[in-house]
Amino acid sequence: MNTFKSELNKVNAVREEVGRVIVGMENLINRLLIGVLCGGHVLVEGAPGLAKTMTIRTLSRALGISFSRIQFTPDLLPGDLIGTLVYNQGTGDFMPHLGPVFANMVLADEINRSPAKVQSALLEAMEEKQVTIGNKSYSLDEPFLVLATQNPVEQEGTYPLPEAQLDRFMFKVLIDYPTIEQEEEVLSRMAKMGSSIEVHKVLEGESILQIRKLIDTIHLHEDLNKYVVRLVDATRNPDSYGLGSLKKYIRYGVSPRASLAMIRSARAFAFLQGREYATPSDVKEISKDVMRHRIILNYKAEAEGVDAEDVISKILQEVPMS
Repeated sequence: MNTFKSELNKVNAVREEVGRVIVGMENLINRLLIGVLCGGHVLVEGAPGLAKTMTIRTLSRALGISFSRIQFTPDLLPGDLIGTLVYNQGTGDFMPHLGPVFANMVLADEINRSPAKVQSALLEAMEEKQVTIGNKSYSLDEPFLVLATQNPVEQEGTYPLPEAQLDRFMFKVLIDYPTIEQEEEVLSRMAKMGSSIEVHKVLEGESILQIRKLIDTIHLHEDLNKYVVRLVDATRNPDSYGLGSLKKYIRYGVSPRASLAMIRSARAFAFLQGREYATPSDVKEISKDVMRHRIILNYKAEAEGVDAEDVISKILQEVPMS
């Protein structure tokens, strides 16, 4: 069996193991896997009770990597996240006490409930893969990724994430209520197995790093790079693509990080489909998750009920693949 097939079988085994616990949520599970395989952070938005936390925790167990959950609250301090210096009376020195961010997979639950200082501390970890405690920096072990959740319903007393931090997330994934059939299956499983289902480890952290190298070899045609650039540029210069009607709604287009995220995630998506090459359809499949949190609309868009989904859909419809 060749290397590609072997590594794909490992990832499929992870999906199957997570699927034993989680009903539905295929899109979320795939996006989380892409984040893991690309080293990209994922922001998950959905109403309470949709198993966001459970899905992420289950995935970490199946992957066999260390997991840490941090409940973001208004009184959370940066030291509660990254750690702090503790005075040792015996030696008279200050010793570092490392915080919960020192894990392979960090769940930042309800990330928008903590103030700017905490979010800034997390930002350094996300971007630099390191944290600073006192006057010393500590590297975070690979693989490292932040999976954050936020509740779109309750916005009172929250601290909206700044654009600079939102841009660090590879994806923003929206999840909705399960179908009737899926909810019936949830009830059936819980009745048979109870509230807890054992999750088996089917992958190792070292294997994740090897698969990342394999994904880097997924073939990308030069025309696919050009298509990605056109999509991104259409958010900045819609007039150039016959999308002048969108210009009045867009305050800022997406950043170059969107281009990089689309290429990386298109490769990973192709890998999950069992292909050694990426296509424009792969780009279209992941483009909304990549761009919806990066495009900044103005008050006219809000007044007229136009959201990022509408703008991106129009761009995907009008910008040619070749």
